[in-house]
Amino acid sequence: MTTPTTPTTPLTGIRVLDITDGLGESSSRYLADLGAEVIRIELPGGSASRTAEPIRGGVSIPFALRNANKLGIVLDVESESGRGELRALAAGADILIESLRPGWLDERGIGVAELTAHNPELVWMSISPFGRTGPYRDWAVTEPVLYAMSGVLSRSGAPGREPLLPPAGLAEGTVSVHAAWAALLAYYNRLTTGRGDIIDVSAYEVVVHGFDPGFGTQGSAAAGRTEDFPRGRPNASNFYPVFACADGQVRICLLAKRQWRSMFEWLGSPEEFADPKYDTIPARFAAADRLHPLIAELFAGETRDELVAQGAARGIPVGGVLAPSEVLAAEHFQASGALIDAEIAPNLHARVPSGYGSIGGNRIGFRTRAPQLGEHQGEVAARSKPSPAPAADRASGERPLAGLRVLDLGVVVFGAELGRQFADFGADVVKIENANFPDGLRQSKRGSALAASVAWGHRNKRSFGVDLRNPEGLALFRQLAADADLVLANFKPGTLKSMGLSYDELAEINPRIIVHESSAFGSTGPWSKRMGYGPLVRASGGVSALWRYPDDAELLCDGSTVYPDHIAAQAGAVAVLATLIQRAHTGTGNIVEVVQSDTALVHLGSLLTAESLAPGSIVASGNSDPYAAPSGVFACAGDDEWCVVTVRDDEDWARLCVVIGREDLVEDVDCATSAARVLNRDKVDHVLSQWLSNWSPAEAMNQLQAAGIPAGAMVRLPELLTDPQLTSRNAYTEIEHSLLPAKLPAATRLVRFGTIADPELRQAPIAGEQTREIAESLLGLSSAEVDHLVRTSVLQPPADDRAHESRRSAEELV
Repeated sequence: MTTPTTPTTPLTGIRVLDITDGLGESSSRYLADLGAEVIRIELPGGSASRTAEPIRGGVSIPFALRNANKLGIVLDVESESGRGELRALAAGADILIESLRPGWLDERGIGVAELTAHNPELVWMSISPFGRTGPYRDWAVTEPVLYAMSGVLSRSGAPGREPLLPPAGLAEGTVSVHAAWAALLAYYNRLTTGRGDIIDVSAYEVVVHGFDPGFGTQGSAAAGRTEDFPRGRPNASNFYPVFACADGQVRICLLAKRQWRSMFEWLGSPEEFADPKYDTIPARFAAADRLHPLIAELFAGETRDELVAQGAARGIPVGGVLAPSEVLAAEHFQASGALIDAEIAPNLHARVPSGYGSIGGNRIGFRTRAPQLGEHQGEVAARSKPSPAPAADRASGERPLAGLRVLDLGVVVFGAELGRQFADFGADVVKIENANFPDGLRQSKRGSALAASVAWGHRNKRSFGVDLRNPEGLALFRQLAADADLVLANFKPGTLKSMGLSYDELAEINPRIIVHESSAFGSTGPWSKRMGYGPLVRASGGVSALWRYPDDAELLCDGSTVYPDHIAAQAGAVAVLATLIQRAHTGTGNIVEVVQSDTALVHLGSLLTAESLAPGSIVASGNSDPYAAPSGVFACAGDDEWCVVTVRDDEDWARLCVVIGREDLVEDVDCATSAARVLNRDKVDHVLSQWLSNWSPAEAMNQLQAAGIPAGAMVRLPELLTDPQLTSRNAYTEIEHSLLPAKLPAATRLVRFGTIADPELRQAPIAGEQTREIAESLLGLSSAEVDHLVRTSVLQPPADDRAHESRRSAEELV
């Protein structure tokens, strides 16, 4: 691969002020990874996040990871001199990110209105639990509360058992990546308009819409699920099943027909499953009680490595289920650079996730440890704002990415979501489709003529049907690439190169081209050739082993989600947008790679790093926070009704005792301190459980939140559509499609901008719908030339268009 001569940290020269504390800290860490100068501003005494668990060697692991690559200073904004310093820094900053209580900075005369008045180009972003408006604005939050209220918890866990919380870190990572995208989108917009923006990020809305949305792009296994919303948790073990083997567990993904056919042969072609109906996902799901025992018997005597190798040889996606200790020791993650050994605090070294991926073949990730409190006080001074080069020309009022052309080769969830980020904000995204190898999303429809996931994931795009395996089709793609800005793909590593479409080859015809390639495990390392889906990424990256009930090592409960597809795509979009910002200055493109497994490692980073420092300390904790009590998922009045509560500290405990009428427990020696409550978890959990059993989840949540205690009712998906906070912020809209029987609920937006309009809602294309239009307008082909290419199947407009052309050709012959 040709190494570009431009710097590989594309945000060099951009200054970011970070006034976050816990929530959203990782957003500026990602910007720092990408080269921005991030100044971490703490109040006297330091951020509360410096004491966040897990702590090893006296160091908060979450703080150490989420604040790497930053500079650190202390400002006393209660004093006029401190406020003056902040004003001076903001005058020379490009982006300011804060996560303080809404209104806290305004009360001190250093809020958004004042600082942006002195610097109209400043991008100001507020990250808060529920947003700066709405009835939940001042509520408290923890990750478990977000999972409960967002609909994630209601789909997690085994039927008949209590719902199960995902492992720690996934929600914070999701919020931070979306915040990083929003900050860069506003900055990119500023390059043309000269105006900054004010961004309102609600962690709640980001998790609802961006983690694993109930009303958003679904995985291929959605074809096997019911169309309705059953109250109980799905039997997710059927979606991406896990089987015991000689030395652990493996997971398989049987989605495509060819994968099932190969599995059928591996099983010895049992007559019971010879019927062609089992080529479909729904039929296999329905027969899981008979099919899975056969697979279990086949796998029982083999090792994980043997099964993975045999699966690869047969074209069947198989992956081992790894515990955190095994992830840390995995040769692949070390060889690929996904895990590195680094100093995370003075004289404290650990194995840590490096970052989300690479640009120009060089890792973008961990470089320097997090700062000590005030460590860079004397080094940071206000500077003049840079003079940014203009981005692509566009008329005033157009969307930020207008003028960009994207050739979207992406498939399934990751591919749909990555391309949609650019389409939603004005880019001309051309989805490249081959009728002989249809996108998996188009194959996951259940009854209707179009899969709902296509309507969600490919809105605002155009579709160009072309056979890239035909030399003429490949030539047409290269012609399109000569005038394009981005090429997006998530094939197996080496696929683009084998087609003659590698970054090097495309850069020869278009030096400005930016190519983004993604895969499950990346382009380097011993697993690079493995077939990969989100479920195998979760299994191999430690997510699955931690997403289970502590009392049942066999019952993994991550099968109902498609994590990390959505958020890995968003991380890819951030890296691409950063590279576009760099291109605005340099005029040259680059190769970008964001790896799905690396995304999972980053989000589990605190747990993996803690495990590296204290082997055996990180295990599945289920619904109990190992560092806080009472905490967890508690039964409420009613059938299968639950509320999540986290008592973070002694102040929360004192307030809780008042709410539940047990003030006598405030000074109880078994309950008075956080450490005592953890030791006597059963006692304090029981006290809270008794009180909660008398209230509905919503009643309990409202009473506890009124007292400042993080609590969230377990919400089922349909209930999100009438949630008071989401309704007040117009978080949902409806999309429609001529091939769907009814409108679909969809996200209006993930974050609120002050000057950037909400995404458009243009109907997703059917496969090849704009083929003729694109061939004539972008490729300059005549109608006769297009007709010829359609007849030879090089170009592939929709079937009715081809039928019309066949009739017209026949008439011409007569």
